[in-house]
Amino acid sequence: MNVGRVDLNLLVYLDVLLRELNVTRAAEQLGITQPAMSNGLKRLRDMFNDPLLIRSSEGMKPTERALDLQPKVRQILAETQYLLEPKQEFKPLTSKRVFRIMVSDYAEATLIPALIKHIRSEAPNIILDFLTPSDVSYQDMEQGRIDMAINRFNEIPQSFHQNTVWTDSFSCLVNKNNPVAQSFNLKSYLNAQHIWVSKTGMGVGFGVNPEKSGGLGWIDQALQRIGKKRKITIFTRHYQMPGLLAQNNDLVATLPTKVAKMQAENSQLVILEPPFYIPEFELKMAWSPLLHPNAGHQWLRRLIMYTAERMADDERRLLLDAEED
Repeated sequence: MNVGRVDLNLLVYLDVLLRELNVTRAAEQLGITQPAMSNGLKRLRDMFNDPLLIRSSEGMKPTERALDLQPKVRQILAETQYLLEPKQEFKPLTSKRVFRIMVSDYAEATLIPALIKHIRSEAPNIILDFLTPSDVSYQDMEQGRIDMAINRFNEIPQSFHQNTVWTDSFSCLVNKNNPVAQSFNLKSYLNAQHIWVSKTGMGVGFGVNPEKSGGLGWIDQALQRIGKKRKITIFTRHYQMPGLLAQNNDLVATLPTKVAKMQAENSQLVILEPPFYIPEFELKMAWSPLLHPNAGHQWLRRLIMYTAERMADDERRLLLDAEED
């Protein structure tokens, strides 16, 4: 195929079609007629020698070839847009840009306070709009309506850029007067009453089913692998809750270590290592390829990673001080 004869508009059509999976909605998105979009789809099928979209009982479905093309087309369009846009310098000190960041409750409790401190120092006029995973969709991110998503992702679409902010383990938080604290082992752990806390995925959340322990997250999946199950009394989606609830002398909270350490100065609580193996997890940040070359967005990404590195330095310093004491 002669590349010089390829109409780049067709790649725009393909990008929207694969996102919407509907000819009518794709036409509306691009401001063209439905017949024009149908003709564009026909030309795309001829270009790639593939049907790309196939009708099914559930609507239009992308072919394997289309799924392979989607992230590549998105990257080509993003790079083309970057080439055509005038080069703009980002000046944090004077910028009044609005950054919309989707954060999990875990990230909001651990990373965001330190990040805001750095942002207020470097860019005092920046406006930050923090959203929850239930507020946005992958489509919002893909289209660049959300600058960044910071979460513990089970999966991220291939077209997105991503970076690991840090890796965290799990710890147990219990009242020092809780009988389980005196003899903390797997048996006493399983006999105790537990607080469950988690909210990771995108989209609106629903109530949990205590009977389906394997679907409750990393901790319960780790227990399931050794044929065990804990007794969960309280379910919550907010990481500020376990520190308050664990002050009851009959409850155990198993939660990310960085969250548990936020209660290190609480004289009523002790932090204990779980009496069974729980795999570590990664906190990641993800963003649309549309925003990847943007100067302001590059500054934000660098600042997030810088913040995480400074937090890690502080943790190492505290650990050394504790060992010296």
